Amino acid sequence: MAFTQRLELRQTQSLVMTPQLQQAIKLLQLSNLEIGEFVDLELQQNPLLEEGDRGDANAPETGLEAGQDRIGAPDLDASADVADDAALLAAGALSESTGALMDDSDTPPDSAPAMMSFGDTGGSFDGEVSDFAERLSREQTLREHLLGQLNTEILDPRDRLIGAALIEAVEPSGYLREDDLTATAANLGIEVSRVEAILKRLQQFDPQGVMARTLSECLAIQLRERDRYDPAMAALCDNLELLAARRFNDLCRLCGVDSADLSDMITEIRSLNPKPGDRFQSSGADTIVPDLLMRPAHGGGWTIELNPETLPRVLVNRRYYTEVNRTCKNAKEKEYLSERLNAANWLVRSLDQRANTILKVAGEIVNQQEAFFRHGISQLRPLVLRNIAEIIGMHESTVSRVTSNKYMSTPRGMFELKYFFSAAIQRSDGGEQAHSAESIRHRLKTLIETENPASILSDDSLVEMMQAEGIEIARRTVAKYREQLGIPSSVQRRRQKSFSLASAR
Repeated sequence: MAFTQRLELRQTQSLVMTPQLQQAIKLLQLSNLEIGEFVDLELQQNPLLEEGDRGDANAPETGLEAGQDRIGAPDLDASADVADDAALLAAGALSESTGALMDDSDTPPDSAPAMMSFGDTGGSFDGEVSDFAERLSREQTLREHLLGQLNTEILDPRDRLIGAALIEAVEPSGYLREDDLTATAANLGIEVSRVEAILKRLQQFDPQGVMARTLSECLAIQLRERDRYDPAMAALCDNLELLAARRFNDLCRLCGVDSADLSDMITEIRSLNPKPGDRFQSSGADTIVPDLLMRPAHGGGWTIELNPETLPRVLVNRRYYTEVNRTCKNAKEKEYLSERLNAANWLVRSLDQRANTILKVAGEIVNQQEAFFRHGISQLRPLVLRNIAEIIGMHESTVSRVTSNKYMSTPRGMFELKYFFSAAIQRSDGGEQAHSAESIRHRLKTLIETENPASILSDDSLVEMMQAEGIEIARRTVAKYREQLGIPSSVQRRRQKSFSLASAR
């Protein structure tokens, strides 16, 4: 066998993650406020960039003024097979959506719209993350702290929607108003009792005492965590006005304790935190600002737009570039100016692409969850990232980045985009319409709430009832969903309801 040397020419395809491409991917999952901070930094570093006026909801993300130019994204063949979102961004354009109904008649061909109107079916309801060091350098807000616990402690996406709405209403001190519960129930189209059930779970979050509606409830939550909420302490918490008036004799009589015990109880009360949210007060950004605004459109359907109050608009000043280019004295100065122009054009193009991507994803989410916006949380459909990605012709990872850290203000409240996604369970009768895992949990909860106290439903009975409705579900799945909902077993429910019936007599 002889060894010889020879030259071969081979053609291969590879994706090179340039710094600009990595930055473009990072921009996808930044919120409007974070994008604004990034743009402000670029404006300071690049003399060819100018900030356009904000507040025009109908204006594109970038615009044209005298002596200024906006570089648009080049066209992309609709039949192109894009392997992933990195290649999509590398191509410098976005594939046309097959699911979002967008009217581009009033939008320049190469500009990104800031608003999308779609739907005619009614709807008449009146690194890839922010720099880790930057996140560590600022204190976490109370809402961020609570939302982090919500995402890990509550598995049911419908319950998370309710929890997110309650967390949005929390005051800086950590308290809720009583009317926040009724408002949340009305916005989501559910019973107040369900909102109260979710509130009880949120009140177990850190810091202790958070999400209380009164000072008495706040102290009671903290005492329960210490296993010190006995009848005497309960009486003291219910009569705090007497403690403020220093009517100790009356408190001893109501609590059934002597003066020494009352003194110990008062000392323990004073060790509690009456305003659990105060330690988060040093962070100023406590209010969630929506990145997207959704409202009913005239004649039916919905209108979605990027929030014009936080949407940055950047312009490339080509007149200034022309003037400075004439005065360049050497090749080094011309090279620097050319680099700044390329960087400015890239930023404008990236912002255009980001706006298009967010609108397409949000628009299709609203299309898929139309029933939720019209009828309430009981109509939340099963939805996964892949469904949206296939419809709009983007990669699943792109949809994941877009739905991260983005909030949309809707007629039913403000929600993070990722809350509209949930798993599906196929029908046992072979039907095309799959069941949402959340709708099954909701049905399970309804069956148990309406069960006859004299004939408590076992898990096996629940399986048979659901299978009769076309839901193929295993007994262990029923038990798992029941535990996730915080519903006790049939034996425990039988004891509780027997005790309630005996007490009523």
